[in-house]
Amino acid sequence: MKVNRSIGCSVTECKYHAKTEPMCSLDSIQVAKNKPTTATSESDTECASFEKE
Repeated sequence: MKVNRSIGCSVTECKYHAKTEPMCSLDSIQVAKNKPTTATSESDTECASFEKE
């Protein structure tokens, strides 16, 4: 699987995880708010490109 060295990722359960190192294999990702309010911390955001392997 290809590795995108611009996108770090530690979520090994994602089908786009590079597997050989802690990186994503996608060319780009979508980041989304996980609450309808204003994001004020990292925990208020998530990778919307995640798909379970």
